[in-house]
Amino acid sequence: MKAKVHITLKNGVLDPQGKAVQHALGALGFSGVQDVRQGKYIELDLAETDRAKAMAEVEAMCRGLLANTVIENYSVELAD
Repeated sequence: MKAKVHITLKNGVLDPQGKAVQHALGALGFSGVQDVRQGKYIELDLAETDRAKAMAEVEAMCRGLLANTVIENYSVELAD
């Protein structure tokens, strides 16, 4: 089973990397970009075949290591 995890900063948390990308895009002539928020994408290949167990496992991974839940949100998508 494959898990796709998207991690983004929570609203209100400053995103200096996103601002740097926005500034660089403006310098390249892409002046219509009003805001950039940067995140992380992680793919996990799991041995678990039970969807509920796989989801619980990935949720625990996110809370324990992959995401800083104080400042980040995450979403998980499972695919067989």
